[in-house]
Formats: sequence, structure tokens, C-alpha cells
Amino acid sequence: MSVAVIGAGPAGLMAAETLAAGGAHVTVYDAMPSAGRKFLMAGRGGLNLTHSEPLADFLKRYREAMPRLKAAVEAFPPDSLRAWSEALGQPTFVGTSGRVFPKAFKASPLLRAWLRRLDAAGVAFAFRHRWIGWDAHGGLLFETPDGPRAVNADAAVLALGGASWPRLGSDGAWSEILGAKGIAVAPMKPANSGFTVAWSNMFRDRFEGQPLKGVALTIGPRTVRGEAIVTRTGIEGGAIYALSAELREAVLAKGTAMFSVALRPDTAHDELIARLSAPKGKQSFSNFLRKAAQLSPVGIGLLQEAAAVSGRSLPALPPAELAGLTNAVPIEISGVAPIARAISSAGGIRFDELDAHFMLRRLPGVFAAGEMLDWEAPTGGYLLQASFATGAAAGKGALRWLNL
Repeated sequence: MSVAVIGAGPAGLMAAETLAAGGAHVTVYDAMPSAGRKFLMAGRGGLNLTHSEPLADFLKRYREAMPRLKAAVEAFPPDSLRAWSEALGQPTFVGTSGRVFPKAFKASPLLRAWLRRLDAAGVAFAFRHRWIGWDAHGGLLFETPDGPRAVNADAAVLALGGASWPRLGSDGAWSEILGAKGIAVAPMKPANSGFTVAWSNMFRDRFEGQPLKGVALTIGPRTVRGEAIVTRTGIEGGAIYALSAELREAVLAKGTAMFSVALRPDTAHDELIARLSAPKGKQSFSNFLRKAAQLSPVGIGLLQEAAAVSGRSLPALPPAELAGLTNAVPIEISGVAPIARAISSAGGIRFDELDAHFMLRRLPGVFAAGEMLDWEAPTGGYLLQASFATGAAAGKGALRWLNL
């Protein structure tokens, strides 16, 4: 039995490995010249494979999609992913944040070992093959450097990714192909993205690229601890990514969104008031804030931005008001960074279109996995974990369909 896997990212390669282990003849097709382009990009700063937190907490990171992803992640949980990496000669370790990384800290050694194992298992690859749908006879149709090519397979696994970083291969073009078949696809939106902020010229020029460390960000009832980075056009970073769904939806609904930053979240309000009530002496107000409240220059800059927006002078604020502002600096965002620059994307094939084995109900024998599906998660290992897990689940589903 032959299976075509379309997409050579983590979900597609895991589906291919699962299928080959089950006895299927597998060919992986990809539009790019080589496998795992986005996977390699994800590992440039250290490949965060998964996370070590308890599985019950881990699953909550998938938000509304958790019930639909639960079985797949439980069948291939973080411990299984770590064991899989170990079997490829890439042992892992848990960082101080609980995130899990290969000891090599890179994606390339893991990908090379994986491709060698797939080759040994008989998995074939066809690169520079861009999937454009089906031909009149039901064959999978590809654009190739040598012209159109039709491929007949007993089953297919679609793992074409979302719509972020299109230059690496995941451009979301598949959504029109599946939409033409009557399959409901939720609109693709940026996820784990940055946001635009109308910084003053002085703040932007001085603090572009500066991190806000140990802060707490709040929008509505949700608060996230972590780090953010000031960019020339706005703000990004881990804590921002963790709130990106709420921020994005607020911007899309209202045009703008407000969130607040606690610069000293571990310092009680009364203690901050006491510190800010101390004599200033002859030192500048910025130096006073730096010493009395242990604020960084970029944190002080944020306070100055907030005071300027309200038309008030920061040194003129009473200590109690200044303390309150320090742990609730308002920031207004006016836009979402383009999806092409986002780490991942939200939206995709709606889960109602899939059966319990990740097969498209309207297209028997066609399965889907990874970021093509309608889910999102924060950075921290959750994105890759679900991609691997749904790839394995789709591979198992195809084996079941083929009675292998």
C-alpha cells in the first residue's frame, strides 16, 4: 500500500515514520528543495522540542482545541518525544524554565539523524513538488520543475503547515484547494506574533531592542510573567506571545487593545510607596527611580511614555500614584505584525471536518496534521509537540484506513 505524505516538516516526517513502521510504502513530497526548513529555523536560537510540566497543565496550553488534541498528545506525550530524540542520538535536558531542548541545542543534528532513519526505513522523498490539488482522475497533482505530475496513492497525509514564514514553505495556499472541496477552513491569523505600538520617537530611538525582564503583562483577567522586547514598531517576546491570542482578537474586534505591564510585580504596593517616598536629594529623577524602585532604564522610559500620553509630568506624580503606575503601565497596541513574520498561525482546517483518526470526512483516505489544523499554542515546546503528536496520529489513522 502506498501513502503520499505532503509536507516535510515535523508533522509530515512523523507521519511518514509512523506509516513506514506500519508497513506502508511512503513518499514525502515538499515544495522546498529540502526537508524541515521551518524546523531548522525554529532551532536557530535553541530547539525547544517540548515542555516538562505535568501533562494535565501541558494540555491546557491548547485552549479551545485541547479536547480535539488531547488523545493525540496523550498517545505521543512529551516523554515519548524525548525518548524518540534520545533514540536518534540526541539526548535532551530540561532548562530552568521547564522547557526541553536537545543537548546539542540545535535542530540540524536531530533532523539529519531523522532523515537517515527514514531513508533506512525506505521512505522516499520528492522535493520541489508543490501540491496543487487533484486531477480529474483523483490523483494528487503537483507542480514540479519538469512540469505537472500526477501521483496515485492509496492514502495521503496532508502536513503543509500554517501560513507563517511562507518563504520556508508554509504559505497556507492549501486552504483554497480544500475550500473548493467544501472543507471548512478557519481564516489564518498570526499567532505568537509581535504587535505595533506608537512609541514616541525618543523612546523608540533609545530603547529599540531593549528587553523588559521579570515583568508581568495583563489583559483582562489574564496575567503572564516573563520577558518582552521593545521593537522599533512595537513590542514582542515570550510574554507577548503568550497573550497574543487575546491581544490579536481585541485588535481585530476593536482596532486597538490595551494591556498593562507590572515592572516590579514581586514588590508590594505599600513597599513601593515607601521606597518612592524617600528623599530624592540632588539626583536626577531617573536615577532616583533606578535606585529606589530598582527600575531599568527601559522601564523608566515606559513610565515616562505613559505619563506623557496622559499629559502629566512623571516627577510630579504623588508616590502612591507613581507606585500604582509602576505596576500597571498602560500600553496601547494598534495592530498585529504580519502573519509572514509570526512564529506560528492560528486557524486552519476545522476539527469538525476530521474524524477521530484525523481523516477528512469529505475526502476518505486523506488525513491532515500539524499546523494545518485549527489550533494555536504559545511558544515553549507546545507547537512542536502537537505537530509531532498529530503527525503520529494521522499516520496511525492512515494505517488503520489501509488495514495495515
